Parts: sequence; structure tokens; C-alpha cells
Amino acid sequence: MKPFAYVRPSDVAEAVRDVAAEPNAVFLAGGTNLVDHLKLGVARPDLVVDVRTLTSREVTDLPDGGLRLGAASTNSEVAADRRVRERYPVLAQALLAGATGQLRNTATTGGNPLQRTRCVYFQDVTTPCNKREPGSGCAAVGGYTRYHAILGTTAALPDPTAAETCIATHPSDMAVALAALDAQVQVLGPTGERTLPFTELHRLPGDDPSRDTTLAHGELITAIDLPPLPAGTRSTYRKVRDRASYAFALVSVAAVVVPGGDVRIALGGVAHTPWRATRAEELLRGAELTDDAVRAAMDVELAAAQPQPGEGGGNGFKVPLVHRTVVATLRALTPEGQS
Repeated sequence: MKPFAYVRPSDVAEAVRDVAAEPNAVFLAGGTNLVDHLKLGVARPDLVVDVRTLTSREVTDLPDGGLRLGAASTNSEVAADRRVRERYPVLAQALLAGATGQLRNTATTGGNPLQRTRCVYFQDVTTPCNKREPGSGCAAVGGYTRYHAILGTTAALPDPTAAETCIATHPSDMAVALAALDAQVQVLGPTGERTLPFTELHRLPGDDPSRDTTLAHGELITAIDLPPLPAGTRSTYRKVRDRASYAFALVSVAAVVVPGGDVRIALGGVAHTPWRATRAEELLRGAELTDDAVRAAMDVELAAAQPQPGEGGGNGFKVPLVHRTVVATLRALTPEGQS
């Protein structure tokens, strides 16, 4: 592990100043992802700024009827909160589907959505990886792609190993639920506070796969707000994985059905970001959620999918798996499915 300086500031503003002043500085909260990357040599910061005790650990009511999740609240605390379980069951279910109990007791609301990819090539410093070392290439293309992306990738470029290529997926279950809930992210940075929609927090690889989010250097998540949902809203989370526990999603679906016809669908395990299925949502808005209607909408959503060949058969299986998982998830939210 490369040596680094460590500081524990007295408040959030000081922490932001510390990171902003050092180009190779990082924030440390729960550390469930960063510490692994420090050990592997994936992360090599000069300065680690500990913010674990600086932001709120509380879940508080907002005046509009929503909830504010303090950035330091743990995944276990949020999942156990009665208001979250009753009003946002999709979030509680997603949190409980992620990692182990020990990790959920440490991982934080502010850190979980910022965890980096679990791509095996990203974590292996002996292989080329555009996300870890921009311009070095992508060892995942043509490699073991079972867990890799089928949507929003840049692997269709003329040279699939070019500097822009990345087919990694975002690993967070929590982030998929927050995308479906239209959560809002509270941020403090060197230029002050700002709020951004959760769906704008992450970015596709584009021409710079090394950047996972739209946050500027030195910006810190201080809280995540859950907007109020109308009475009668139904939501759920379904995760398909290789074993019953402690495994990342092959495919996951967070679905929210709002009285009046609004339908929200977010997908995990298929893209560089939590993927909002906006094309399918538009087709399903106000429609009866029959299996045929959902299949037709997902046909449109997945028309741009780019399954990856690779060792063990690639990940083409994800396309029909997404279809079946979305159909089953939305069926469970219909009156017939809940009876």
C-alpha cells in the first residue's frame, strides 16, 4: 500500500477545503470500498480525509412529507427505519439485498452510491483498464463479461479496446432504488451547496471512463432526500444473482407504481450507472400493466442493448433476463400480484 497522509477535520467545511486543496485527496466514510482499493493498489491517494463523524447519522422528516437520509447514516440504520420500510419499501429491500450484515453496519448513505465498479479487471492492477489508468485499454472486452454492461457502453467503437472503452457496471443496490425514487442529492463543495437529481449523479463512460460521477473534486454528499410519494404508491426491488446472498446483481429491478399511472423502473447490473428505463416508462405510463404490455415496453428499452461476447459465453443472457425480471417485478405490484 502506498503511504498517504490522514486527517480528521473538525467539520464538513474544513473537510471540503482539505480535499479541494489537494488534487490527489479522497474522502473516507465507511471505507468498505476505499480500503479494499487501497490494499489492492487501485486507489493511491496522497491524502485521506475522514468524514465519518462529520455529517448527520439521522433519518429526519422533511416539511414536504419526504425523508432526509444523513450521509453518515449506515445502510443498516436506513433499512431498519420504520418510515423507510413503510413509505419506501423498495429502498429497504435494496439495502437488505446488498452485501453482508457486517458491511451494511459500516457502509454509509453518502458512500454507498459512490462505490466504484467491482469489475475484476479494474481491481487487478496487472491488467489494462481505462477506468483505473486512462488510455491503457480495456481487458474486459473479450474477457469474462458475465457481470458486465449491456446498455450505455462504448464497446461498439471501431476499436473496442480504445481509450474510451469501458463495459463495467455500477455495483450498488441502493443506488438503483434511489434512482427509481427520484431522490435528490445534497452536496457541499468548494463553491457552496447544491442539489442535484440522483439520476444525474452518475455518468456513462463517454470519453473518460475514469470518472464515475458528475461531482467535482472536493464535493461531498451531505444527505440524500427522498421525495414524498402519494398514498397508494407501491414499490419493490428484485435482485437476480448467482447465489442467495453476498453477491452482486446479474440484473436487478427497482419499480415504483404511483396512483394515476406513473411507472418508474430502474435497472442494476446492466450499465455503468443505475439505469432508468425511461423509454419503457413512457410507454407504460397510464397503461394497464399486463405482462404483454411490459414485454413490449422492454423490447423498446432494450433495443439498444449491446451484449458482450466473452469467456464462458458472454453476457447475452442478460437481455432475456432483464425482460423476465421486469415483468415479474411489475406483476408483483399489480392488485392481482399483491392479492
